[in-house]
Amino acid sequence: MSTEIGHGSFLRRIAINVGAGYVPGINAVITGAAIAAGKMGWEMVGIRDGFEGLLNPENYPDGGLTTLSPELVENLDPSAGGILGQSARVDPFHVRQINELEMVEEVDMSDDLLKRLKTENIDGLISVVGGQGLTILYKLHRKGLNTVCIPRSIDNDIAATSVSFGFNSALSLTIEMLDRARQSAQAARKIAVVEVQGEQAGWIALQAGIAARADAVLIPEIPVDLKYVADRLKDKMSARKPYGLVVVAQGAKIINQAKKEQVVSSLKATLSPLATGDSSSEHVILTSGQAAETVATELQLLIAEETYPLVIGPWVRGGRPTAVDRQLGMAYGAGALQALKAGKNGVMVAFQPPDIEFVPLVEAINKIRTVSLDGEFIQIALSLGICLGREL
Repeated sequence: MSTEIGHGSFLRRIAINVGAGYVPGINAVITGAAIAAGKMGWEMVGIRDGFEGLLNPENYPDGGLTTLSPELVENLDPSAGGILGQSARVDPFHVRQINELEMVEEVDMSDDLLKRLKTENIDGLISVVGGQGLTILYKLHRKGLNTVCIPRSIDNDIAATSVSFGFNSALSLTIEMLDRARQSAQAARKIAVVEVQGEQAGWIALQAGIAARADAVLIPEIPVDLKYVADRLKDKMSARKPYGLVVVAQGAKIINQAKKEQVVSSLKATLSPLATGDSSSEHVILTSGQAAETVATELQLLIAEETYPLVIGPWVRGGRPTAVDRQLGMAYGAGALQALKAGKNGVMVAFQPPDIEFVPLVEAINKIRTVSLDGEFIQIALSLGICLGREL
């Protein structure tokens, strides 16, 4: 609840939380928001583990909320683990609980969450979230929550912003790992097929592949004809270059691929008795690495050259944030406070170089920022002779 402090200004209590999925440098966002709040004379509190600190405060010694004074965050290491933790995919509209019959059921606790925010005298909420989190916050906003969101995605697939927080750090580490894979492939005289992040958008695969001088880059936006890729690799390989580097995004789509019959295992039947085909337990448990394994196996059959699949995608969620993400994190955190000060509500902070802007959440949800086939990076890749999966 706002309290007047004179000269037409108000002392406000603002909360900040972090959605599911860790990315390096979250503390930079928290620091930027806390410092900006301190300069305004506002109180900043952090919610533990997404919404868990509010929905289940009894699980935390501090009650699930922690005061984020400028003094506390002054020496906060931006590369350390997030001080607030992050959500374990808790959606307040679908919270799993054990009912009186000792069965798991989903209940809507959004009203309880809003009441708890009111009880804690919280005037506004800043949430550092990905695509699904944006949708959840939009629904809460429609129910009356005063919210500002900060886009966070290592895939850079959030619409309405050019750069999501966390993408640059993931991109930099991916490039470093691809450089090592390329050197190993050269020494072993093999074809390295490296799977990177990118389930729906190929930004990491494309930009990292260009930087690492990949021979082929396979992204979700371009259906992949592996026979075409194999022919291009044959043309590239020679006695002087008896190796190759293929970068494949996790969500790359292979066309004309022969489907293999799968035997229903007892484990799959246990997890889901009606599961067949792509919904098998192998897909449920081993989603990471499937793209690399599929591409490596097919290419080896097509060109009679030894390939080996590697998976580096999930590892880019750790490590130190880059200088770009540290600056962007501070800017996003401070920008969210500026939005609240200006009376903005139900918006997302967006980086549209060189400016920080505020866009309505409705413009960012239910959309994916994908690679345009007419875009600059596609043209750069083609000019460098990189195979993109099929003739363009």
